[in-house]
Amino acid sequence: MTSDQMRIRSARAGASVTITDVAQLAGVSESTVSRVLREKGASSEKVRRRVRDAVETLGYVPNRLAGTLASAGSNLVGVVIASLGNVVFPDLLRGVSTALDAAGYQPVIGVTDYDVDREEKLVAAMLAWRPAALIVTGLDHSPRTSAMLRGAGIRIAEVLDVDGEGIDIVVGYSNRAAGEMSAMLLLRRGHRRIGYVGHDVSHDHRAEKRRDSFRTTLAREGLPLVAETIMPSSSSIESGRDGLALLLAAHPDLDAVYFSNDDMALGGLFHCRSHGIGIPGDLAVMGYNGLDITRLAPQPLTTILTPRTRVGEVAAQLLFAGGPAETVDLGFELIEGATV
Repeated sequence: MTSDQMRIRSARAGASVTITDVAQLAGVSESTVSRVLREKGASSEKVRRRVRDAVETLGYVPNRLAGTLASAGSNLVGVVIASLGNVVFPDLLRGVSTALDAAGYQPVIGVTDYDVDREEKLVAAMLAWRPAALIVTGLDHSPRTSAMLRGAGIRIAEVLDVDGEGIDIVVGYSNRAAGEMSAMLLLRRGHRRIGYVGHDVSHDHRAEKRRDSFRTTLAREGLPLVAETIMPSSSSIESGRDGLALLLAAHPDLDAVYFSNDDMALGGLFHCRSHGIGIPGDLAVMGYNGLDITRLAPQPLTTILTPRTRVGEVAAQLLFAGGPAETVDLGFELIEGATV
């Protein structure tokens, strides 16, 4: 970061990045910045590049309310989640909605489908309407998204993860600790030929942290992960079923399988039931998230219960509590079901 960038950031700490900041960093007038951003009027390619670079560096988002009759205070809170196909996120939204409703705010929801580029576009779109605050999933974002969040001038809450550096408010639990606890449980139960079935984690960094911690813990205890199957699709019951079938076809002597989450593990249980594989006698199965459908089944899944609804509630409350930036680790609960 240059001295000019540092000066601008220091002078405006805690405030929203403005067109004035962009103009100062680019070394042009505010009217020139406006023309470049609106793609109107004549500007050289060199000037346009300097303006675009300044916008990218500072995380500037044009104010779409400027010049309108909109009120200065917004009662809207942007909420950017990764999926609606996984019950984790409706649970999270339930907590968010309860807390925001009590405080007189309304959520505006965007879904990224675990796509970092889509997250970037959603964050930019929401910030352009100047919400009162913003809640986003996880701690891992593109450089552009991180810059926008840091320069937004509003409270930001990152949720469902505490393994990393946050921007402002962080509420969640440790995915790495969950991976380690899962590995240690399987080892304590005497399992030695352990495999893994998961979904594509190229953008699901929380699942990636759990998998890496699980593998590292086994290696630390002198027992490497025997094999893994990573399905190219997103997490689902079907991909869990098909993933376990592939894994066992190549490694029929496995005695335990750790799944990236309960959706995948439920599919694995269906495969075992339809192929006469005894659980846990022939194969131990463990999941993650503690979904009702798996915890309350006749043969409860061994899993880790995460406080998703509470995470949403606490995050929304802290946005308007007036406190400092902080990280709140709500922990999780090991559910020793009947599948390990």
